[in-house]
Amino acid sequence: MSDLLWILESTKSDKFPYRLSIKKGDTTLLSLFVQNKWPGAGSQIFCLKDTNEQSNDYEVIEKVPIISIDRYGKRLSVVLDRGVNKRCEFLFLKKKYKNKEGEYEQIFWRTQQGLKEHKPRVKLTAKGSNDLHILIDANEKYPWKFTNCIVERVQLPAGDYALFYNNEIEAVVERKSFENFKADIANLPILHQKLGELEKYKHSALVIEANYSDYLNPDKLSIYTPSYMAKVIAEIFAFHPKFQIIFAGNRKLANEWTLRFFQAIVSHESESIPDRVAEEISKYQTKNDFTGGIYYAIRKEILENMEGDFTINDLRNRFANTKDSTIRKVLNDLKKEGLIISHGRGKGSTWTKAP
Repeated sequence: MSDLLWILESTKSDKFPYRLSIKKGDTTLLSLFVQNKWPGAGSQIFCLKDTNEQSNDYEVIEKVPIISIDRYGKRLSVVLDRGVNKRCEFLFLKKKYKNKEGEYEQIFWRTQQGLKEHKPRVKLTAKGSNDLHILIDANEKYPWKFTNCIVERVQLPAGDYALFYNNEIEAVVERKSFENFKADIANLPILHQKLGELEKYKHSALVIEANYSDYLNPDKLSIYTPSYMAKVIAEIFAFHPKFQIIFAGNRKLANEWTLRFFQAIVSHESESIPDRVAEEISKYQTKNDFTGGIYYAIRKEILENMEGDFTINDLRNRFANTKDSTIRKVLNDLKKEGLIISHGRGKGSTWTKAP
């Protein structure tokens, strides 16, 4: 994250004497006029968005590397590379005008200490069940129920349940009963492969209809020992750090957790912060720069339906709403696996399936 900088400048203005910017190289991701250098104890600073961003008349007070920057719904959390005054966040709110149509933005700058003392009320989930479009794998014999949701039975590329949002699979959940999970452990390499598929999605979880303690109970394990099961579960957590593993206790609680998981994702994805900031943060938060459903659909199309030489434009035409980064990721991965071969460079390059 060292390529991101926190820059504080003096504006010589009485009302907003400082400008605070987050920059990556020459690109300004966020620029705000603020009333102080840092929020005081128990206080927050009202910020005014800088719409010009071009003025060179300001005097630089400090430049600090940014260690991490993360988005949590409407909040942008920043950690600076210094010993004091290092953690803060920006809250982006949308307010409706009282006397006319439309809404306006309010931005507040707060610190870790200020949050402890102020204890603001937090609205956890803005979206209800009626907004959810849930896909259930066609092979699920006794599926969970999602009341008041749009529910569709389909053939999922991975997982048993999926959240369909913004015209793509946004999250997947693999469901396991106590016995299902115990049976899968008999062939651990295959289980790791299946979990690896889940990890390719932006949001994913393995939800088990049992307690962790059930797998340490010798009366329930038959051929396995509690020590062995503990090692296996620890290995699964260690090998797959990018997705959730939930011991929900029983079927009802597993169903409920998944519903709340999907609701929270929709809430998070629908909240608004400046586009440039959100786009840049997503590069750090999501190391796999593709969505699982589209990724596997492109792979299948190439391996099963592409004949002779083909170009990236051929794939663009077949997947019109897909980002180039996703298509290129599929091509690069298939090349590394030895399944396709590239010819030429640049715009004139073509691809063929390996013989």
